[in-house]
Amino acid sequence: MATIKAGNIRKGMYILFKNAPYQVSRADFISPGKGSAFMRAKLKNAETGYTQEFTFKSAEQIEEIKVSSTEMQFLYADDTEAVFMNQRDFEQLSVPIGLVEEAIGLLTSETTAYVLVYDDKAIGVSLPQKIKLKIAHAEDATAGNTVGQARKEAELETGLKIQVPLFVKTGDVIVVDTATKQYISRT
Repeated sequence: MATIKAGNIRKGMYILFKNAPYQVSRADFISPGKGSAFMRAKLKNAETGYTQEFTFKSAEQIEEIKVSSTEMQFLYADDTEAVFMNQRDFEQLSVPIGLVEEAIGLLTSETTAYVLVYDDKAIGVSLPQKIKLKIAHAEDATAGNTVGQARKEAELETGLKIQVPLFVKTGDVIVVDTATKQYISRT
């Protein structure tokens, strides 16, 4: 563990807060005209998924924790956990569903992701920037108002619904940005 000043907190890093690992999901440095500067951070508990906001004084000392990552293949998810397998030694790790709920709509059994581990416990998943998914259902395009970029809703093989261009049809494989869950291109 490394000690840093709260003014150096950045989005995505992991810190020890109230004796539990938290991921920083937002960090805003605020320097008012009067008074001392502070860091307003949105923190997500890496064990429970609980999110809270907290304000740190910029000079306050914070423990940054080191999180290891292992490349693993997604197997399945149920109501309580998502299960991943290390393809080298077939070891399986379970990640609480609350920590990966934003990624579930992007995961198929062929997806490889990095499972984040702290203190021998899985605390999250890091997806690749782009992922290929098949269109399970898309309505046929209809002629009409096409000012700007005309879009329609399509359902992916995972059940996630996103906006795609009119030319995309059922059965197409598309590339999706995992951070924004938006269409990038057709393959």
